[in-house]
Amino acid sequence: MRELTYVAKRTVEWREVPDPRLRSDGEAIVAPVAATPCDVDSSILAGHGFIEPPFALGHECVARVVETGDAVTTVTTVAPGDLVVVPWSINCGTCDRCRAGLTAHCATVPYMAMYGAPIGGSWGGLFSDLVRVPYADAMLVPLPTGLDPVALASASDNWSLAWRLVAPHLTARPGARVLVVARGSIGLYVCDIARALGASEVLYVDPDPEHRALARDFGATTAEVLEPLPQSYDIAVEATGRVDQLGLAVTSLSPEGICESAGNHFRPGELPLLDMYLTGVTLRVARDSVRAHLPDALALAASGGVDPGKVVSHVIDWEDLPAALPEKHLKPVFVRAGAEDGS
Repeated sequence: MRELTYVAKRTVEWREVPDPRLRSDGEAIVAPVAATPCDVDSSILAGHGFIEPPFALGHECVARVVETGDAVTTVTTVAPGDLVVVPWSINCGTCDRCRAGLTAHCATVPYMAMYGAPIGGSWGGLFSDLVRVPYADAMLVPLPTGLDPVALASASDNWSLAWRLVAPHLTARPGARVLVVARGSIGLYVCDIARALGASEVLYVDPDPEHRALARDFGATTAEVLEPLPQSYDIAVEATGRVDQLGLAVTSLSPEGICESAGNHFRPGELPLLDMYLTGVTLRVARDSVRAHLPDALALAASGGVDPGKVVSHVIDWEDLPAALPEKHLKPVFVRAGAEDGS
């Protein structure tokens, strides 16, 4: 089979590797049908990552189940032919951390085990013709009937992460004012979700005019740059990867406000800790345990109150991955024939 491999800055290529095989009765083999780059993949392709190539890329996809082991149960109703979301992190589902919802910190596998980067072992990438899923019952989540796999290709990470960044906080603080400082798809998903869940105000800050136009379609007000807005927002989401922008976000919070940082901060920086202390800011910087809240995020998508498909900027044929992936697009989705209608 072919595995899309990152080999140098803005350069990827198909490489032939052996077809994956089931290694235990609890595993599955899946074939991605709609896959998309995560915001961090864009940083890797631009040469800003911290892992030397070559390695298999990709950790967001909807896939079709090809084969399951004999011990894969009907708990998740996963069977050959089903469309499923494949979470980005490898997790067993049964260790203490997984049972506590900390699936990105599974104690059964090496630390940081994931698709798309050889950090906690080599698990391959989701821009591959076939993928082995080592804990099928724990990891795979059926795509609800009627949902478009192209629109939800990002459910493996960015869409579900966006849900977690804002949905629980709006449940605890109905009608909260939300600030989103972003550079890509995560922030736009947050705008859509925040408005759908009753935020009284959403301000989206991004220098890209096309991104701002899409945020306005989601009901947000927009700005090109973030001006000092002390004590103006109850919830802030930073998804830029820039510490200076994170600092501006936390200084915009109202007393006891909450800031979620979804940016991948490859470079160090300083935060206004005294201001944060005086305001009483809660800051969370975390890799997301997507599997724990994937069902809730998909349920919101199935409700019809949100439209993640609006963030999809391009739909591109699977065979064009090597040429098209390094191009700068907001959220391209690479599809195999039949993916758009779920056939």
